[in-house]
Amino acid sequence: MLSLTIVVLVTAAAGFIVWANDKRHTRYGMALPAGVAVTVGALSWIVFIAAGFGYLPGLTWIPWILPMALGAAAAVAAVIYLGRTRERHDIQRLTKALKL
Repeated sequence: MLSLTIVVLVTAAAGFIVWANDKRHTRYGMALPAGVAVTVGALSWIVFIAAGFGYLPGLTWIPWILPMALGAAAAVAAVIYLGRTRERHDIQRLTKALKL
């Protein structure tokens, strides 16, 4: 259970770091990338432990390192997608409002 706690803390930190480094971070909430990272990290940890990777000699790093990497990558992907999409929608709504 300690490994899940560490995975959650590291992925949450990675999500906040991704949010802080995004130039469009005003377009979405601060907790969104951290939430995505924690969700993906925790679910992948559960899958890896259920698959038995946590107890195989030589493969014990999989439920420790891989969920953290997957969570950080998911946060980056969510920020890239949502940042661009929200910016485009905001510009369209602003243009529509200014034309009235």
